Amino acid sequence: MMLKKLLVFPLTLAILITPALVQAKGSISAGKEKTANCANCHGENGNSVVATFPKLAGQHEGYLYRQLKDFKDGERNAPMMAALAMALDDQSMQDISAYYASQTISANLPPVIFSDDDDDDDEEATAEKNAEEVKELLLLGANLYRNGNLKSKVSACIACHGPKAEGNKPSSFPSIKSQHSDYIIKALTDFKKGNRSNLPDNMMHLIAKKMTEKEIKAVAFYISMMK
Repeated sequence: MMLKKLLVFPLTLAILITPALVQAKGSISAGKEKTANCANCHGENGNSVVATFPKLAGQHEGYLYRQLKDFKDGERNAPMMAALAMALDDQSMQDISAYYASQTISANLPPVIFSDDDDDDDEEATAEKNAEEVKELLLLGANLYRNGNLKSKVSACIACHGPKAEGNKPSSFPSIKSQHSDYIIKALTDFKKGNRSNLPDNMMHLIAKKMTEKEIKAVAFYISMMK
């Protein structure tokens, strides 16, 4: 029986992706003291409350450090983060990265789809329909994560991010499990449109541009439920 060739899908979200391994050696205790400005958006322990801000808790230390460096050096376009990173010296970036890496990422509530039809009189039927849509998207997302889409050459996330979306620390592929689905959708959309540019070979851009909006939403929902 012919085996399907698993395509590489390095789906990146939280702060997501760099191909080079960076060895950050920071102090967790010092890092905690230096996260006052970070906590406003990312939460005191790296679990953001607002779904458009990525969770940093449990992310690989070297990956976090690389992203801060990219923000500071202008390799990654984000004015707010660039301004904050500019004020950090190298040791502070390592300390902050060490602190967030030591934290545990929180689980998410199941995704919900709300109807755009404000005139819908049958709320129960609408809720049931939306629940079925979520179920369909989760199934599609699971298939994309594990197998990709051979027809459109969308690669499988599992190849780079692992069976539990834990990432690959030696290869510097980020952990993406339990990330906010809203942030994942934004990150993939940014890659799709070319708004994320800190990946030298544009790996994620090449993959995301082949994905439909439905596929992006589906895989985001599925990853947000992974623990």
